[in-house]
Amino acid sequence: MNTVLKKMMVALLALGIGQAAWADNVPDFKETLQAAEQGNAKAQFYLGAMYANGQGVRQDEKQAVQWYRKAAEQGYAAAQYNLGVMYANGQGVRQDYAQAVQWFHKAAEQGLAEAQYNLGVMYVNGRGVRQDEKQAVQWYRKAAEQGDAKAQYNLGLKYAKGQGVRQDYAQAAQWYRKAAEQGFAQAQVNLGEMYYKGEGVRQDYKQAVQWFRKAAEQGDAKAQYNLGVMYDKGQGVRQDYAQAVQWYRKAAEQGFAQAQVNLGEMYYKGEGVRQDYKQAVQWFRKAAEQGDAKAQYNLGVMYDNGRGVRQDYAQAVQWYRRAAEQGYAQAQVNLGEMYYKGEGVRQDYKQAVQWFRKAAEQGDAKAQYNLGLMYAEGRGVR
Repeated sequence: MNTVLKKMMVALLALGIGQAAWADNVPDFKETLQAAEQGNAKAQFYLGAMYANGQGVRQDEKQAVQWYRKAAEQGYAAAQYNLGVMYANGQGVRQDYAQAVQWFHKAAEQGLAEAQYNLGVMYVNGRGVRQDEKQAVQWYRKAAEQGDAKAQYNLGLKYAKGQGVRQDYAQAAQWYRKAAEQGFAQAQVNLGEMYYKGEGVRQDYKQAVQWFRKAAEQGDAKAQYNLGVMYDKGQGVRQDYAQAVQWYRKAAEQGFAQAQVNLGEMYYKGEGVRQDYKQAVQWFRKAAEQGDAKAQYNLGVMYDNGRGVRQDYAQAVQWYRRAAEQGYAQAQVNLGEMYYKGEGVRQDYKQAVQWFRKAAEQGDAKAQYNLGLMYAEGRGVR
């Protein structure tokens, strides 16, 4: 399920009259059915929710849709919203984004914040409507002003990126803060980054650490990585490699590639942990396999030098090449040197020149020197 639909599903369960709210007090099915059949919109909505969640009755999404529709057609906002969710997710009906938008719109116009937020999501992604960032901002703002944390965060993103509104870091920070103060982890991370970079707020590493920590303690991998960086560099906190390792590890174990790279480097250098080249290789490999260029370069170095793995020039070349093709200058230099020396590849001065040139054009001093030597020696150049 893609991110948009996951968000919608979360919103369905968070409506407040759904599954979680009824954990200990499920309405009586027969009484609710009787009221619903008499045209009571609230009962129709409740009955739809009971069928949707399988509470008090066997789960039946088609029946849920039927009862939501009856309540929605009477103007019951929560039912309009939930019916929109069913169309968006293809639950009990054929997936139909245009219908989802229609029902979200009806509920949004009645002021239902969840519907306003989801309508904004539909405009951002161009689902059921023509993509329109300005409309997305309009609906996010309506929900945000009602205190919806997801909408506040997304509105902050729009201001930060200048999408649908003029870029305004101060406004971005303001909306991130509102969501962050409600415990919304992604907003806490972004607010921390605003403090780190001094965008929209005065630069303040201690404030950055505070917000990264709040999100990190909720398990947010990016926040855990960022907090690790702060401990690693001693920014906003006393430098503490052991703490850096702890936070890098938490993020790395969630698959966060940059944290895997940094954790590998801590093992390589023996900072905060006992030096262990095999562990370094393990973490570099995890990130490299996700396509991280720095990790690919580092893994190439390990194969090149036989650290933590058996020395293997062909493997070194393979990993240098992957990083080099992503524009990683140090990998381009090292790949050029492998071609120059004929290690792991057939010696080829022209290829060496090609890779030295790519890195040299990025300003890499070693590459510029190597390229100068090639011209001086007349190797790989005319």
